[in-house]
Amino acid sequence: MMLDHNLLVLVLALLLDRIIGDPDALWMRFQHPVVLFGNAISRVDRMFNRDDLHKRERRRNGVWSIAVLLLVSALAGLVLHGFFSLFSVAGILLEVICVAVFMAQKSLADHVQAVAAGLKTGGISGGRLAVSRIVGRDTETLDEPAVCRAAIESLAENFSDGVVAPALWYAVFGLPGLFVYKMLNTADSMIGHKSDKYADFGWAAARLDDVANWPAARLSILLIATGAWLRRGRAAFKEALRVAARDGGLHRSPNSGRPEAAMAGALNVQLAGPRVYSGVVVMEPMINGGGRETATVIDIEDGVSVFYASCSILAVTALVLFLVLL
Repeated sequence: MMLDHNLLVLVLALLLDRIIGDPDALWMRFQHPVVLFGNAISRVDRMFNRDDLHKRERRRNGVWSIAVLLLVSALAGLVLHGFFSLFSVAGILLEVICVAVFMAQKSLADHVQAVAAGLKTGGISGGRLAVSRIVGRDTETLDEPAVCRAAIESLAENFSDGVVAPALWYAVFGLPGLFVYKMLNTADSMIGHKSDKYADFGWAAARLDDVANWPAARLSILLIATGAWLRRGRAAFKEALRVAARDGGLHRSPNSGRPEAAMAGALNVQLAGPRVYSGVVVMEPMINGGGRETATVIDIEDGVSVFYASCSILAVTALVLFLVLL
């Protein structure tokens, strides 16, 4: 009974997010829930990741901190779902809005399209500025193909952990699962780094995030490949699957390389390769090394087209499963 409820809410939430996204006017007046998650993570970071602590103490504190944060997130999800349940149809609509807030279809596509627009209107400086808002790498020295690659990589990776993963966790576990996933994913982005400060304290968050994203990253391959079939034909579908199977493990992340490889195959373009983070060069092989070497603005636009088709397939799949359960 709960699964069919979750699937119905998910379909409506994906539709709402696709149309409205994250309205700036709303979040200028209220704090986004992810900001609240971030505030909680920052607080435990200040309290339990002090410079005077030994590495072993930091790791232990990190384990307990993420465990407590996830437990509180699950309890918050349970309470909120119980509250929504008091209001029948109105409660379902409130839950739809709540779930849509945690999806990133339109906002992600808008940010990636802004990179293409920046390159068209502002040249390389406009592209660098726009892409700096969605990637963590140093962007000052990127040329135009590198800016395009960065935008496409962000689109593919965030399709997995910004759309597919929260949809999957909500479909299976409801609001508690969605809140747990978003807390964990936020923690990984904030403290899951391999820097001296977070190598121990953020260890548990990073490892758990890898586990939490494992199913969605693999499902994203099929969704991107099918989206490519709809937008670019059967050959793009086959290339997306082939490159994902061959090159998905080349990325330093156990998950990010899967959707990136699928998108690289779908667009027939090389992605990844050496990148610079905080002045440090990270050497990685090119994904889809046999593809085109020079990514362009057109590739960004084609990537967004495939992305939106993939999102549609996700929503249709959830709808079909809901109807089957009925």
